[in-house]
Amino acid sequence: MVFEPPKRLVRALGETAPDGDDWLEKLPEAAQQAVALRELTVERVQVPGGRSSLVVLVRAADGTPAVLKLAPGRARPEAERSALAHWAGRGAVQLLEPFSAEGVLLLERLHPDVSVRSLPEAKALLEAAGTLRRLWVEPPAYFPFETVADRTGRQAEAMRARAQADPEVAPLVDLALAAREELLAAPPEHRLLHGTFRQSKVLAAERMPWLAVGPDPVVGECAFDLARLVRDRVEDLIAQPSGAATTRRRVKRLAESLDVDQERLRGWTLFRAVESGVRAGRVGRPRDAELLLEFASWL
Repeated sequence: MVFEPPKRLVRALGETAPDGDDWLEKLPEAAQQAVALRELTVERVQVPGGRSSLVVLVRAADGTPAVLKLAPGRARPEAERSALAHWAGRGAVQLLEPFSAEGVLLLERLHPDVSVRSLPEAKALLEAAGTLRRLWVEPPAYFPFETVADRTGRQAEAMRARAQADPEVAPLVDLALAAREELLAAPPEHRLLHGTFRQSKVLAAERMPWLAVGPDPVVGECAFDLARLVRDRVEDLIAQPSGAATTRRRVKRLAESLDVDQERLRGWTLFRAVESGVRAGRVGRPRDAELLLEFASWL
């Protein structure tokens, strides 16, 4: 089988490595080797797939359905492996192969085409939040993960540079950076977080109704993780005449349901929305940038 990378993956990797790299060129051969080494039977490449990895639906030699995932180093697949091993299937997809070649993960097969995003909005938020709660555990003693301070520090530098180049975004960037400084002054907890949690990262499963996939794990406070969920279906929020009020109610409802401080959740939601909006503008996605920055202005 020829492993053709989905267009979505090619486009997304082009955003993070505009000058290109050789990972995509080597991907078909790497996928063939990973399949042969494990004696897997390939069913299909998942399309449209993710923005940072190739996902292949396979069966093991004994017929067990599984997922083979290949990701470049900058997507931090080894951190994902460590987080999945630590969760051991509690709230997240099960790692089937603890040790393998770098950048290759063999995972439990979920239902890849059924996420909580397929549910009505209120039910989707409830199910997603319940899944996220199970992931918030003490990190291992010696963890290979970034901290929230480290990750947002890198992001803050890129935000400042963008604000200098585009004065229109500078006021929101200033607000977001000020919120970050205040939030980092007294973090309330130290938990292993999913890092990139949203409704599309929660898939239907057999052993549990819903399980999380695709973490970019980070260690820090729970409000940081929950912040990304607040803006799910942002395009629908923007289209509503009452979008701003709905957003504020969502912050309150999610904070109360997961026992997270509401103001800390609002602050991290602001920072993460502005960071994502600025990044979208930088890589040539102006519509996404516009939606995210308008959403951030409501906070």
